[in-house]
Amino acid sequence: MILKQARISRVINVGGFSHVEAVQIGGSLPIVIQTMWKDRISFADKPDAVKRIEILSSMGCRLLRFAVPDIKAAEVLGALAQMVSMPLVADIHFDHKIALRCLDFPIAKIRINPGNIGGREKVSRVLEKAAKNNIPIRIGVNAGSLPKDIQEQLKQGKKTHEAMVMAAEREMAIFKEFDFKNYMISMKASGIADTIEANRILADRTDAPIHIGVTEAGNLIAGVAANTAAILPLLAEGIGDTIRVSLSDTMENEIVAGREILRAASQLAAPELAVERLSCKGVKIVSCPRCGRFSFDTHQFAERWKHKLYVMNKDITVAIMGCEVNGPTEAKNADLGITGAGNKVLLFKNGKIIRTLIAAEADAAFEEELNKL
Repeated sequence: MILKQARISRVINVGGFSHVEAVQIGGSLPIVIQTMWKDRISFADKPDAVKRIEILSSMGCRLLRFAVPDIKAAEVLGALAQMVSMPLVADIHFDHKIALRCLDFPIAKIRINPGNIGGREKVSRVLEKAAKNNIPIRIGVNAGSLPKDIQEQLKQGKKTHEAMVMAAEREMAIFKEFDFKNYMISMKASGIADTIEANRILADRTDAPIHIGVTEAGNLIAGVAANTAAILPLLAEGIGDTIRVSLSDTMENEIVAGREILRAASQLAAPELAVERLSCKGVKIVSCPRCGRFSFDTHQFAERWKHKLYVMNKDITVAIMGCEVNGPTEAKNADLGITGAGNKVLLFKNGKIIRTLIAAEADAAFEEELNKL
């Protein structure tokens, strides 16, 4: 499946006020990678949170979403939003008053669920305040939390993806009634087919930016597989303006997975569209899976260097290969590579060996050559 023409949505602006970075979503702009904070934070957690947010930013995260279950959590997030430049997003269920409180702070975006935020009047109050403060909203539709009347239709045979679209269109109708256009939308299910089909239908019915991903996807391996299966074909069809790879794993691994899915999608796209929409800057890691022939432990070395490489602001390819038989040849286009045999380690650039050293010197020499690039 080759991407020939991307879906062009309208553009919304997230952040861009006070100290908060401006992030644009939609149009022909690059896909935005985001993740979600995994724990509830307190006022005491803020210094550590700031440091971790800086790391996430350096890895390529552009938006960071927080669950906000009550007013106290809204105030903690509001205080944190004043300490970081990354746009923070408040994820709100059940109580529209929490959304209203979040809008008192430099929180860059609000996410609400039409299935449980409340009736039309409550939604309208949130829209009114968001419009006044110029804060965008994401309509988040999840297959597991649809409005009760739509859930009843599911029991009577309506397909899940159709029910998701119905819920989204119902909420968009309210937004249209109040002339609120500063929104994007997401359609998530744990089922891959439902996620794909719902987003395909929605893409033809709205020009709003679309956030894509699979919810409740599972642990690292299962979650990456499910998200790739759903996100990749949508991106290949030009659908999707921002992504989150939801995993029962770390935020850092969600960002890494998102980067690699974009990198894979760019190989399916026409060159000009790959550059325009699916660009993924930063270090690309090429590493062999290892076999009985290995004499250099690629697993340990790659794990040791993974996060260091992913935070580097360099558009380079790094190869980590298991043996000197195939290492330099298989990764001949790498800007920097490493392989070994026994206690001997080889460093190479563009397929040419540049240094031979003992294993104990490998990390220091690798870092030295990396810094030269």
